[in-house]
Amino acid sequence: MIIIMKPGAKPASIQNVIKTIQDHGLRAHLSEGDQVTIIGVVGDKARLAHSNIQLAPEVEKIVNVTESYKLANRKFHPDDTIIHLDHTQIGSGILTVMAGPCAIESEEQLLSTARAVKKAGATFLRGGAYKPRTSPYSFQGLEEEGLKYMKTAREETGLKVICEVTSARAIETAARYVDMLQIGARNMQNFELLKEAGKTGIPVLLKRGLAATIDEWLNAAEYIMSEGNENVVLCERGIRTFETSTRNTLDISAVPVLKERTHLPVIIDPSHAAGVRAYVAPLAKAAVAAGADGLMIEVHPCPACALSDGPQSLTFEDFDHLCQELRPYAALAGREF
Repeated sequence: MIIIMKPGAKPASIQNVIKTIQDHGLRAHLSEGDQVTIIGVVGDKARLAHSNIQLAPEVEKIVNVTESYKLANRKFHPDDTIIHLDHTQIGSGILTVMAGPCAIESEEQLLSTARAVKKAGATFLRGGAYKPRTSPYSFQGLEEEGLKYMKTAREETGLKVICEVTSARAIETAARYVDMLQIGARNMQNFELLKEAGKTGIPVLLKRGLAATIDEWLNAAEYIMSEGNENVVLCERGIRTFETSTRNTLDISAVPVLKERTHLPVIIDPSHAAGVRAYVAPLAKAAVAAGADGLMIEVHPCPACALSDGPQSLTFEDFDHLCQELRPYAALAGREF
């Protein structure tokens, strides 16, 4: 449930409600807007049945929340969440672009890519140091060596860096090098991994599972947030359908649905959705038009030689051209890029 306080409610009244919630063994989640203060109740609301909390001073009304996810729910947190990382942010009028290779192959490959995507307009360098592959014989990533290259790239270019993690051990290692952790589609419902990522306090990008519903996705985000980490970004990367023309089917409708249901930022990965280089730019433009807060795009100095996802990776020239094309779309959507 959520408890809506009257406009201008005094701090003492708010703290009184929070204390009542906590005294009954529940958690209180405070969301203070410009006009209204909302207190979310996390836990078994039946414990408050005889508390008469609705009669507490300056309580306006109580609203029951039927969805199983609470912390990620817009009803709990009406204002959009903004993820702040030093000089950059995700959300609130900014179009964030994350770009880089699917897999980190060498220091030179990563550094040359970082320089190119920074020049084109990206603010994040993405790169895979841990690669969960369909085949056990495919390239699995450079692990900590690759993370060290990411740190070097950040120091040289000023880009923030993000990397996928696949285990608690990978989280422990990556936390020393990156600004943001990524939970991939195959691990969206790896609940122990989600909880470990939540405990770090580091911002987390959570990709949608291969066949996950939006409610399942938001409940996965809840696992991260329930550990005290509210810096979560949702990434739509296409879902598995009967269509074979593209690698996955990009669910562009997920953007407005999520904007209605959650306060968390939403970005689109057109590269994994398409699986085909020629389709990346059109899908990226559609994502911006639909209201996405950002994009994650695969870029490689030589896609034909890439150890992973070459067919969907853009060249430096292609990425620069796409960024130029995106600027008027961003402006029309009211976003700075």
